[in-house]
Parts: sequence; structure tokens; C-alpha cells
Amino acid sequence: MSDKSDSYRISDPRILKVVAHPLRVRMLGLLRAEGPATATELARKVGESSGLTSYHLRELARHGFIEEDPERRDARERRWRAAHRYTSWSNGEMAATAEGREAMAFMRHRQIEVLAEGAAAFGRDLDAWSPEWVEAAGMSDHVVRLTPRSLGELHEGIEALLARLAERDAGDPAARQVTVHVAAYPRTPPEE
Repeated sequence: MSDKSDSYRISDPRILKVVAHPLRVRMLGLLRAEGPATATELARKVGESSGLTSYHLRELARHGFIEEDPERRDARERRWRAAHRYTSWSNGEMAATAEGREAMAFMRHRQIEVLAEGAAAFGRDLDAWSPEWVEAAGMSDHVVRLTPRSLGELHEGIEALLARLAERDAGDPAARQVTVHVAAYPRTPPEE
């Protein structure tokens, strides 16, 4: 990851649409989770040709999602790395256009798929984890009454807590990559 900001904040629906492509979002996720890779390495992981992955990597780079890895140059093939730890956008700005709503819908759907795949994999591999990890992991759901302001504060608080804990545990050999999904939304539209 570069020394840039941890987050890539998107305000243009056309840019969100660039990453809202099944292969691109998958490769970006792999670069973030597993580190730098070449088009050929990613092609093997996603089951596509290196020509296709190379094209989509160039598109991701052109729009600032990834960059060449200067620390691990390969004379034969470019190595790519994620430019940011995560991507964010304003739901309000994106919802203002049909293109933005379409891109957001794809991203939401993909996030739900990743959540389901990850939770299922953890469940299948429970025997591989220590009781401490099994106890610490989990899912929960809550239905509460909040104002838009409080919901925003909830998201900000979770982000701040995640950043603090990640910084604290960064050098700990017992630390592992942990996927955290946060979803909070109003249940029903307001009555007119």
C-alpha cells in the first residue's frame, strides 16, 4: 500500500462504476488482502486470462485504485498494489443519479456476497482456529431507533475504533487479517 490516505473517497459515479465491475472489484480485493501481484498471478487466482486481468488492472490504475509497486519491480511483468486500504463514497451523492444508484447497488450486492463467502469459509474451517479465535469471531444484529445524525456517528465511531485497534495490533505476531463488515440502514421508508 502506498503512503497515501487509507481511503479513496469517490464523488463521481463514473469512477465508482469503474470499480463496480465483478472482475475489477475482485482483483482489487485480492490486492488489498494478499498484497502486490502481477496480472498473471491474479489471472490464476480469478480463473481468467492474463490479458484480461492486465486490461482491468490498467483501468483500475488509470482511476487511482491501484498503482505499480516500486519496491517489487519485475523486469518481465508489472507488479501492482492497492493504492488505498478501502474505498468510500457519499451515498447521498451517488443516489442523485441513475448511474450512481446502479454502481451502489452492485457494490452492495458484492459486499453481501463477500460477507456470505467469508462467513461460510470461517464456519467450514472452525477446526483450524483456536478456541480464542472462535469465541472472538461472530455476527450480531440489532434493531434500534436512531436519527440520521446518530447513524452517522455510529459509522464514524466504528471507523475510529477499527483504526485504533488495527494500529495497536499492527506489530503483534498473534494478529491476523480480520474482515469487518458494517451495515446500518433504516428499515422502512418514512410515511408520507
